[in-house]
Amino acid sequence: MRRTLLSLLIALSVSGAALADDDISKVNGSATVEAGQHAGDVHSVNGSVRIGDRAVVQKASTVNGAVELGESATATVLKTVNGAVTLHEQAKVSDEVETVNGKVRLDRGADIKGHLSNVNGEISLDQAHVGGGIETVNADVTIGEGSKVEGGLLVKKPSMSWFNNNDRKPKIVIGPHAVVQGSLTFERDVDLYVSDSATVGKIEGATAKKFSGSAP
Repeated sequence: MRRTLLSLLIALSVSGAALADDDISKVNGSATVEAGQHAGDVHSVNGSVRIGDRAVVQKASTVNGAVELGESATATVLKTVNGAVTLHEQAKVSDEVETVNGKVRLDRGADIKGHLSNVNGEISLDQAHVGGGIETVNADVTIGEGSKVEGGLLVKKPSMSWFNNNDRKPKIVIGPHAVVQGSLTFERDVDLYVSDSATVGKIEGATAKKFSGSAP
């Protein structure tokens, strides 16, 4: 009896470990991983994706909806087409973060090892880190106080499909004690503000306006 019970417990344990890393996929509705849980790829078509605090997943993605990575949670890739992406405090992404139409926010201590990009929306970092550069077309970008970006910053020239947004200049702010390593390249007109305590690489295509204090 004891051997039978022990065997059952071991089997349930192994089964639970396997299920913990299963993929989660939905067509309509939110896909959620609870705090502290593990999963593989987490995907929705029409709905948000929420990864709880301290959870661990591979790719978290959706087409229409937001992607949210909780405090101290980790993922390999975060992607959406139409929706915001949020990394809460100490959240970590080992590869890339990408959205087309949506705001990207990195809270204090958030870390993206790879590339960060969007087309439309905003990008903001609060004492956060991006290791593979930032790329956008129309977004306002705020690299907040104490943040660090390696791999530079690129604001691309809009294609004809984005002509409705061409007249608005993106606002780019490099905050106090922020660091941008690599070139800051601007293929279109922008309003660029750089704190007098920030450290930046070569600036191409724009003239920086210096400011003191917490914001321009």
